[in-house]
Amino acid sequence: MAGGGFLGRVISYVANQLIVDGLANSHAFQRFAVRTNNKIKNISKLAEEKKMDIAEQLKEIKQTMKQ
Repeated sequence: MAGGGFLGRVISYVANQLIVDGLANSHAFQRFAVRTNNKIKNISKLAEEKKMDIAEQLKEIKQTMKQ
């Protein structure tokens, strides 16, 4: 039983190393990673801007309601 677990871990480790090395050396994957990272940064920036806009609008609504 223990030998099968060990062999499974060894196979998993070797497969993982091959996959990681393959992706690390793949120009297509690197381009995908860079584009995805840039899109996420842009979406995060847009979300922060929208959050600030909504906060400002709520502030204006509160001031209007006080009057």
